[in-house]
Amino acid sequence: MPETSGSTGRTPETHVIDFRAAEQLLEARDPRGAVKLLDKVIAEHPENTAARLLRARAFFAAAQLRPAELEFTVVLEREPDNAFAHFALARTYERQGRPVQARRHFRLAAALDPNPQYLQRADFDT
Repeated sequence: MPETSGSTGRTPETHVIDFRAAEQLLEARDPRGAVKLLDKVIAEHPENTAARLLRARAFFAAAQLRPAELEFTVVLEREPDNAFAHFALARTYERQGRPVQARRHFRLAAALDPNPQYLQRADFDT
């Protein structure tokens, strides 16, 4: 009999399937469906940074900016060198009308990774 986690009766394989399905839902522009699946995964594995990053992206895509901000912040507490998370948090701040915070994270993203998109948004010339 497969090992289950907690009282949910779900196996580790089920969580992987949910994570992959959430990726597909986000790609198919169903961020709310992705969040629902990821909520289950994160409830059982709150330490899973990849699931949190995907959920942050889903919140952002669903225009749930405060939850997106919180998730991106958790990811950055665990992985302060994650350039994508800095960039995504910057975009979240930008959409919230918080340009000072956005600029800081755009610059951090560009400093960590010279991705042309990050460099353009960092606007080091000003």
